[in-house]
Amino acid sequence: MTAALVAGLLAGYGIAVPVGAVGTYLVSLTARTSLRTGACAALGVATADGLYALVATLGGSALAGTLRPLLGPLRWVSALVLMALAVLGAVTAVRRYRGHRLATRSDPPPPSPARAYLGLLGITLLNPVTVIYFAALVLGTRAEDAVRPLEQGVFVLAAFAASASWQLLLAGGGALLGRALTGRRGRLVTALLSSGVITVLAVRMVVGPS
Repeated sequence: MTAALVAGLLAGYGIAVPVGAVGTYLVSLTARTSLRTGACAALGVATADGLYALVATLGGSALAGTLRPLLGPLRWVSALVLMALAVLGAVTAVRRYRGHRLATRSDPPPPSPARAYLGLLGITLLNPVTVIYFAALVLGTRAEDAVRPLEQGVFVLAAFAASASWQLLLAGGGALLGRALTGRRGRLVTALLSSGVITVLAVRMVVGPS
């Protein structure tokens, strides 16, 4: 039981700690909205990691082999979604900055916590590398005897908890960033910087090795 718990925690942190395009977008989203919205978005990312851990635990090598031929198309879809988010964030930031002096201008409403949760859940689910990562871990550590369902559940819950704790930490950092940069120029600079980073990471997702 303890081994399954430790393995799940290590697996969850292993996939969550490297801050990529999704993590960057999470920080930017929280900075523009609120900690509540960012926390819900963070839990969306963690839910996707937990689901992939569950699927990999149940499916094993067969699932990894099935998804591997789809890795290229799914990577393109994920990159396009992230680049669209980057462009939308940059355009919105510039429009807000230019239209700040217009008294009749109203900013578009921020996404609700539920929409933020579903949006980040969907984006993270588009990344098939996650399930291949978990499948490789499961296959590499699986003993000859069958793993008990209880141990599988502990592994999945531990992976979810580890991912959630890290994503919530990123959301908290985004909330602090939002409080520190309250000026319209500061928000413009950080939004454009975030969009640039997301674009670079999305491009690397496509041109990187399979």
